[in-house]
Amino acid sequence: MPYNNTPIVLPEKVTGTATLPLARVKKIIQADGDIGPCSNNAAFAITIATEMFLKYVVEQAHNVVKAERKPRRNIQYRDVANAVARVENLEFLVDVVPKPVGVQQLKRRQAERKAESAKDSQTKAGAVLHGQMTLDTQLANRPKPREDAMEVDD
Repeated sequence: MPYNNTPIVLPEKVTGTATLPLARVKKIIQADGDIGPCSNNAAFAITIATEMFLKYVVEQAHNVVKAERKPRRNIQYRDVANAVARVENLEFLVDVVPKPVGVQQLKRRQAERKAESAKDSQTKAGAVLHGQMTLDTQLANRPKPREDAMEVDD
């Protein structure tokens, strides 16, 4: 069964209706603890602004696909991630839309993290942890008192 690939044409003027469901946008706004209750007009304005922002992101992703001269009709996740990485206005989305990582790279990163944690545990057992001496190493490196020295209570 083929997917419905017909584009949704957004009107150039605000007509009073939104493509995104207004009720769902209101639920998302209510779920955010930083924002208090908002009116219907404010929710509608946020919905329209979200649609305009998504349209801009998709246009930039389409421009990236055209620049790479890839004959595709559909925009994929990696196209959006490339647009976020290349377009200066979208730099704030780098953490939200990271570039896709292959399975081999992911396994390599996990192995590196395990090696680092093993190295950290060796450092804890050894001398210095994050530039500070641990109590064990301070006591071990303390000079031994001479036999004729006076006893001092610690």
